[in-house]
Amino acid sequence: MKPSASSSTRHTRRALFAGGGAALACALLFPGRSAHATMTLLNVSYDPTRELYRDINSLFQEHWTSEHPQMPLSALTSNGGSGAQARAVLEGAPADVVSLGLSRDIDILADYGLLPHDWQKRLPYNSTPFSSRIIFLVRKGNPKNIRDWDDLVRDDVKVITPNPKTPGGARWNYMAAWGWALQQPGGSDASAQAYMKKLFAHVPVLDAGARGATNSFVQRGLGDVLLAWENEALLAARDLGPDKFDIVTPSVTIIAEPPVALIDRNVKAHGTQEAAQAYLDFLFMPQAQAIGAKHYFRPADPAVAAQFKETFPYVPTFDIASLGGWKAVHKKHFASGGLFDQIISQ
Repeated sequence: MKPSASSSTRHTRRALFAGGGAALACALLFPGRSAHATMTLLNVSYDPTRELYRDINSLFQEHWTSEHPQMPLSALTSNGGSGAQARAVLEGAPADVVSLGLSRDIDILADYGLLPHDWQKRLPYNSTPFSSRIIFLVRKGNPKNIRDWDDLVRDDVKVITPNPKTPGGARWNYMAAWGWALQQPGGSDASAQAYMKKLFAHVPVLDAGARGATNSFVQRGLGDVLLAWENEALLAARDLGPDKFDIVTPSVTIIAEPPVALIDRNVKAHGTQEAAQAYLDFLFMPQAQAIGAKHYFRPADPAVAAQFKETFPYVPTFDIASLGGWKAVHKKHFASGGLFDQIISQ
């Protein structure tokens, strides 16, 4: 099978940088080393952003070329589970920028010195150009009458959600359910853990990624309800027809915040720092914010978001900071032997 453009470029970079080929790589790949050569900019991203960054990359290339006509650029994106993508960057995937499913995955890269620990302060809105919400996608007509989180643990309901040990995006699903359980009358860690144990007993398959879970629900027909990012649910409903699915907004949910960052170590090696920074800055510009909204990601810019208020109804929310932040949440829930391991082993 012929590799994708992003895959081909990634393997080319790896081959050239391996075995002392850095100078040759720079000469072949980066315009600072060769006049009028096409610069390659790689965004290593998480699962559900293929369509989003396809459009943003195209528009950014036009934007860059209009300002730098002597420096042609090709912006590419690699997609996969957020945690797996972070590990790939640690193992040498030549990311100029990353756009991952949660801040902890980028914090890990900072722990290994690929960028500074204060990376979230370098861009507006805590380096999060778009956000989403965790909502429910159900079969047309909502035959199981699923309205809120408590309905997910009824005997007649099967739930589709990815494995939170694998993709970062699935951890937002998990924490949305956990946060709801904590907010119930008399809510505590013990009652929330009991709810989560019931919830995952209703999950017939734990897919490795968010897009895989969507496919299990939409294409394979598994389950009665899909826990999904709002953008994935709206895309599925739009692309497969409003006659097949309904969207249910629970009484309260979490704000999913997928951040972006410059990989300092790589852009210095690649000679792409100026272009990579321009790419990240572009994500916060009105034209890119509008593209995000068209792909059902909520724009961070309030002025752009106001233009799409009919697309994005208000829903009461909480954020990950209210649950202790990702460092504490990971240690408590997702580290080896944490609450999630306890929940699925009981």
